[in-house]
Amino acid sequence: MEETTLYIVIGIYAFTWLFQLFYHLYFMLKPGLFVPEQNTKLLPVSVIICAKNEAENLKAFLPSVCHQNHPQFEVIVVNDCSTDDTEMVLAQLKTEHKNLYYTNIPHSRQHYEGKKLALTIGIKAANFEHLVFTDADCQPASQNWLTEISSQFNDDKQIVVGHGRYEKKKGFFNLFLRYETFFNAVQYMGFGLRKKPFMAVGRNMAYTKSLFEKSDVFKHYLNIASGDDDLFMRRCATKHNTTIQTGFESQTISVAPKNFNEWITRKSRHLTTAPLYKFGIKTWLITEVMTRQIFWVLTLCSLFFPTFVPITAGLFISRLVVLHIVLAKAANKMGENKLYWATILFDFLTPIVVGSIWVNNIISAKKKKWK
Repeated sequence: MEETTLYIVIGIYAFTWLFQLFYHLYFMLKPGLFVPEQNTKLLPVSVIICAKNEAENLKAFLPSVCHQNHPQFEVIVVNDCSTDDTEMVLAQLKTEHKNLYYTNIPHSRQHYEGKKLALTIGIKAANFEHLVFTDADCQPASQNWLTEISSQFNDDKQIVVGHGRYEKKKGFFNLFLRYETFFNAVQYMGFGLRKKPFMAVGRNMAYTKSLFEKSDVFKHYLNIASGDDDLFMRRCATKHNTTIQTGFESQTISVAPKNFNEWITRKSRHLTTAPLYKFGIKTWLITEVMTRQIFWVLTLCSLFFPTFVPITAGLFISRLVVLHIVLAKAANKMGENKLYWATILFDFLTPIVVGSIWVNNIISAKKKKWK
């Protein structure tokens, strides 16, 4: 019986190791090897930003959006029920930037439609077919942001998934935040390149106006408060119409959450759309997390059995080396410098933290239903 159990444990350990290597090499290596096909025709673009109580961020970052090195573009800001000085700031910025337009959604205590209404208004107001989205607390990584992100549009590609990084600061929390964001980006971009697109970030994505209007996407998810970017991908992204853009100049840089609690609140909102991912995507993601954690646990347990230590040490190091190589290639492509070294710190920790938030979401949802 003990021998049978040992064989089962060894089999599970071998499976987790093989799955992890396959996952990293098949999905996560792709962004690091990706060579974009530049569209030499510079398309006219509408930039859409939804802002709720973002007066200070708009003053700081909106000028860099309006000053892009792109021949023809407009910037549309939807003031989404703000109660601060957002409208006054936009009025002032409008006098300084002729390509800036804005509209106001009046604040209402009785009704708040969420970001979906603001996005829809912005898209309807856009004069151009190709739309690029970012947030009020973001600034382009370069003056070529619009040109780089829109260069991936062509007759087949109607959705472009970009990278929205967080600003670099000192401290352990900021390192965790940037690593988790980077790892997720490599993951969902890899899936996109493998014809399985499922995710994007509203801080930096682009799609066509006609695709949005044809799908009428948001009317299907009126009961979901957030996750507009993922909901759009769930409804509209296909293996043929989606591509990515990885280069540093195509990225946006966002204001980082002030503390861990603020990040948890944001992450909790984002995870509300995870149950709506397609079954195949959820299977891949859950299996990756489970095999990663089982691999770590069994590796640590093997320390109590000296006979197996050389074997488990070899498998553990080989997986870590492969993961480092994969993330290093992506980091070099995306300008994330040596962020991949944080894998040593966060490879085991991140699924525990994110998983705890996900479980809390489920418990909270059940409590609301019981009420």
